[in-house]
Formats: sequence, C-alpha cells, structure tokens
Amino acid sequence: MLTLVVAFTSCNQGPSLQTYFVDNELKPGFISADLPTSLINVENVDFTDEQKEAYESIDKLNVLAFKVDVDNIEEYKEELKKVKVILKNEKYEELMRGGNSTDGKFSVNFIGDVDSIDELIVFANANDKGFLVARVLGDDMNAGKLMSLQSALKDMNFEDANLNGITDFFK
Repeated sequence: MLTLVVAFTSCNQGPSLQTYFVDNELKPGFISADLPTSLINVENVDFTDEQKEAYESIDKLNVLAFKVDVDNIEEYKEELKKVKVILKNEKYEELMRGGNSTDGKFSVNFIGDVDSIDELIVFANANDKGFLVARVLGDDMNAGKLMSLQSALKDMNFEDANLNGITDFFK
C-alpha cells in the first residue's frame, strides 16, 4: 500500500499548464483558442530554409488570456500568481525573459531539450491589460530555429487571420 501511495505522489508533479488551460478556458474574464498553424496565411512570407523548417515543426497554438479591469484586479493577481507558480516547476526551462514593470514582462519557457522541444510556452503580462499564455505544440521543434521565426513573422498582418478576438483582447 505504501508503494502505491509513493508511486502516485511521485507521478503528481503539481499543476500543469495543460490542466490550468482546461480549468479556466470557460471561466469569465478568460478567453481561449486552439489555433492550427494553417490559420495564419504565410504564403507571402519569405522564409529562409531554417525558418520554414521551424514553422513546419509547429502543429498548433493553445492560447489562454485573462483581461484585467477595475472589477477583477484581485482575481487577476490570483490567476497571475498561479501561472507563475506553474512555470517555476523544474520541467519548464527558461529560454529567455524581458520587458519591464511599466510596459509589461514576458518569458519564453520550454519542455524538452533545446534541439527537440516538446512544448514552447510564451507568457506575457501587463498589469493594466492582463496576461496571455501561449503553448506552442509541435514535433522536434528547435529553439534556435523557432527564434529565427520572429524576424519573419514580425511584419505579418495578423488582423487578416481569424484569431477569435485574441488580437483585440488587449486593446
């Protein structure tokens, strides 16, 4: 019996982002979307071979966002704290972070190893707007190649993509 309890406890590594998404996707204040990469039109994007390989390694994005307003500031703080605690789990390795306390902060974390990422997590928050967590899911994603996508995608017009209100969420 003790072995069963120890085995069960060791398998439970605390809350995960996947569980957090499922638990909150329908709650008031949150907006969520599962976005296949085919939703974003990249026909006119001039990818390098490395960028094309990175783009093709991505299967989909799971996005969960919480918009803060005067009526839900305490709930925002609680939810923000929950996400930060989840991302402190040792299975999430930090790739980079940036921003500031005035404009907002972001971090990029991943599960797997740098050359074969299972899940890339982008977490951004601004106290006057809210927070967004994006889970980038794919096969054999490479951190360096994924980061090279930033320059190719930064000039894209995402307004043309049907992103279910995600782009308007923080306006």
